[in-house]
Amino acid sequence: MTDAPTDAVATTREDELELQVLDLRPALEAVLMVADQPLDHLTLAQAVGHPPTDVEAALAELAAEYTEQGRGFELRHVGGGWRFYSRAELAPAVERFVLEGQHARLTQAALETMAVVAYRQPISRSRISAIRGVNVDGVVRTLVTRGLITEAGTDHESGAVLYVTTPYFLERMGLDDLSDLPDLAPLLPELDDLDEESFAGPNQAVPDPAEPLPESHDAEEVAEGGVDD
Repeated sequence: MTDAPTDAVATTREDELELQVLDLRPALEAVLMVADQPLDHLTLAQAVGHPPTDVEAALAELAAEYTEQGRGFELRHVGGGWRFYSRAELAPAVERFVLEGQHARLTQAALETMAVVAYRQPISRSRISAIRGVNVDGVVRTLVTRGLITEAGTDHESGAVLYVTTPYFLERMGLDDLSDLPDLAPLLPELDDLDEESFAGPNQAVPDPAEPLPESHDAEEVAEGGVDD
């Protein structure tokens, strides 16, 4: 009856000893890299398994070293703790990155268009427009610019450019393969199955094929750079 607790204590002590042999400075860097708020030296000491006084000294040394080396980031002591920040003099580069929309949120129009491409690829812009009921030229251009979809040849009948998703799309969606997509494809109609009622809706007029589809306000927003990740 006493073996289990003894083994548990022994395992805990072994884990603590193993943690304490980690190199102090690399261990601090690893923890600070994933921190989303400043961490004080006591919290860091508990995480890396080193005495608080050693941790406090190592943090000051790291901060001075990054500044001396002119690194693009710095280690600051703010709000009672330590955290990595991009260096102030490099703010223009960070500003350009952010303003280009690399981390902006996708609009509803972009999400809908990307979903159609994902489930019906390869697909042309005209077919995407038929499914969504609006002109998607602006949205498609933006999704191509963002690297989420790309051109993949032309339709052998119409000659229209076809679009497919990219490996970056899989990465951003957290997928290993397109087969990991939720099973929604059967819910999207094939263009051949679209009759006048399903295309226009029960209370809407059927659009004249000779007239261009209306431009989505969301699509215009996306085309102007309102897309984020």
